[in-house]
This record gives sequence, C-alpha cells and structure tokens, in this order.
Amino acid sequence: MYKHEKQAVERLQSNHIHMLSTFSTAIIAFFLIISLSGTLLFPMMAFADEPQPVAQVGNTTYMSVQDAIGHTSMKNDTVTLLTDTTESITITPSKVVRGITLELNGHALNASNATAITVPANMQLTITGSGMVVGGDNPAIDCRGALRIQGGNFTSNTTLMRFAETGSTSSEASISAGTFTAPTLIGMLNDAEHLGYVSICGGEYHGAIPAGLDTLVLMGGSFSTTENLTPYLVDVAGLIPDSDDGMFNISELAISSDYPTVELEQGSTLQKLTNDSLLDLTRTKLNGISDYRLVADAEQLQALNRQIELALQAVAKRKAFDAVIQTVTITATRNAETADGGADPQFRTSGHDEISAQVTVSIKSIAKPEEPVKPDKPDEPGKPAEPKQPDMPRTGSAVQALAVASLLLLVAAAVCAFITNRLRSS
Repeated sequence: MYKHEKQAVERLQSNHIHMLSTFSTAIIAFFLIISLSGTLLFPMMAFADEPQPVAQVGNTTYMSVQDAIGHTSMKNDTVTLLTDTTESITITPSKVVRGITLELNGHALNASNATAITVPANMQLTITGSGMVVGGDNPAIDCRGALRIQGGNFTSNTTLMRFAETGSTSSEASISAGTFTAPTLIGMLNDAEHLGYVSICGGEYHGAIPAGLDTLVLMGGSFSTTENLTPYLVDVAGLIPDSDDGMFNISELAISSDYPTVELEQGSTLQKLTNDSLLDLTRTKLNGISDYRLVADAEQLQALNRQIELALQAVAKRKAFDAVIQTVTITATRNAETADGGADPQFRTSGHDEISAQVTVSIKSIAKPEEPVKPDKPDEPGKPAEPKQPDMPRTGSAVQALAVASLLLLVAAAVCAFITNRLRSS
C-alpha cells in the first residue's frame, strides 16, 4: 500500500513539473515576443518623430534648404528639394561658388516670413523642375543678381518677382518656362533706379505687368491680359488671341490680305484710294494685337492714283483707256510716342522686311464710246421742202452700166445714119 501511494505521489509531482515547465515556456515565449515587438516598434516610433531632411546636394542630405545652399561646391552646385518645406532662403553659397541650381523636384518651397527666394548682387540662380515657389503675402523672388527660370509654379498675393538695377549692380533675368500667378507679376525693388535686363521667352502669366519697366522685353509666352504689354514686345512680335483659353500668345506678326488682287472698273469703284481705303478694299490686316499699324508704300499708291485719275479723265472726255496694273507694298510700322504725345511710325530695319505684303490693283480698260447718230434736220415752216436729188450711183457696177448704155446709143445712131444715106441714094 505504501508502495502504491509513493508511486502516485511521484506521478503527481512529475505532472506538476511538466505543467510548470510548459507554463514557464509559454511565459518566456510571450515575453520574448513582447520584447521583440518593442525592439521593432519603438525604433520606428522614434524614427517617425525625428525631423526629415528637406534638401540634398550630391549624396548628402540636409535639414534645411539654406544649409544645403551653404554646402554646394563647384562639383555639386545643385540643391534638390526632398519634401515640401516652409523656409525663406537667400542664395549665399560658399565663396568659391557664385551660382547654384535649385531643382524643385515636384515639391513646394513656401515663404516663411520674408521673400521666398532672394538672389543678392553678383549671385546666380537657376530654377528647374516641376514644383512650387509660394510667396503668400510676400514676393516669391527678389533678384539683384542673375536669374534663370526653366520651370515651376510661382504664386504670390502681392508683387510676384522684383528686380533692381542700381548704380553699381544690375539684375539679369531670363524666363523660358513656368506658370506665374499674382496681382502684379513684375516690379522693381524700392531702391532700384531701373528694372535691370529682364526677358520673357516663354511661360504662362496670370496677372498684370505694369507700365514703365524700361528694360523688360517680351519675346514669348502666354498672357491673361494685353494691358501695357505692347511697348515691351520685340520687333516683328505681337499678341495673338487664343480662342480656346482666352489667353494671348506672343508670336511673330504676319500680314494677310483677303483680296490680294482687286479690279477697278468704270463706275462707283473707280475712284482714288487712300491708305485706309486700300486696306479696306483688300481687307489687309495683321494677325495679332500690337502697337503696329499698316502703311501702304507712298510712291506706289501715288502711281496708282495717277492711273485712276487718267481713267476718270478718259471717262469724262469719252476717250479710250488701256488696262493697267499696279502693285502696292503694305508694311507694318511701329508707333513711337512723340514729344506732343502723338505717335510717329517707326519703320522696320532691313532685317525685318518680312513684315510686309503686296496687293495688286488693276484698272480695266475703257473703250471709246460710239458717236451718236444725228437725227434729220426738220424742214423750216413755210418753206417747201427741196426735192431730193437722186443719188448718183457711185459704185463700179453703175459706171459700167452707163458706159454700156452710151455705147449702145452710139451704135443705134450709126445704124440710123447708114439707113438714111441708103434711102437718099436710091
């Protein structure tokens, strides 16, 4: 009995030990899992809380765009945005670097409490890629140095881009692509004497460009309004309306005539022509909006009017007039303000002769009118009408008939004389 009890106790102890071992293993495994999860989880949480780099130069990342600019070099002079950021930056690279390229890389640079991007004198900045530069209540760009914009979307609630030329420095800017939106697109910094040299070669512009920006040149681009733009257009360029989006595109001007060849003939169309009436007659016009006007060649127009005058005289004098053809060259001339506030045409240089067109005006021949048939003169009252003399034959056949009749009369006379002599002799 004792033996059996001892065996039962041993079995019970063995089961307890086994259960304890299993339970301990489970607890250890649980804590191992928790510990492992914590090892993985907490670093991720800590990583998420850490600030992320916003810019990169070469293979090195930086926590601010300004810091990245300061670490550019001759070999690595491109600052690439890695994320959207709120920061106002100044282009002040290391002393050995005078200019950098800012690659927007699809991200946004938002101004903090000043102009979003400032380019000091003697510094250069090129902006590339898609992305945004947001000025907010500040300008997007202030430039005293050199600026190249090759892409991006630029916005501001005030003047978008400001430039300056002073006695010692001058800004230079070339804009070839991008979208620009603001109440005022371009202006001068407060201490500026002039704008500097700013040329627009492309891009889309929503907003106003003020007058008086003496060195602004418009060579291309699409604009939401034509106000104040024509003085800035280069030669042979004008604003071409785009019916699809309501914008005005800068393009080369061209002259077209609906009726490059017209014909004048006796009647209402045969009259002297002025410059304007010739344009109306041929429907000659420019293909865009600009400060150009069309002027017909004065000598050619004068020659045409001389021929018209001769044709009018021929009609008045009932004389014939041979057909003539006159070619007139119509040229686009640019208006320039004069001292009295008027406008004088400034003819293009020889390098712009393609901005002209020719029209041909012909004057139809005029035949000499036939003389009218005079009616018979009526008889005077109380005077008998004089008998009309028979018309004498004047033709050759009538003369021949008269000669034959005379010959027959001579023959008859001779026969009568012969018969008379014979009767007397018998």
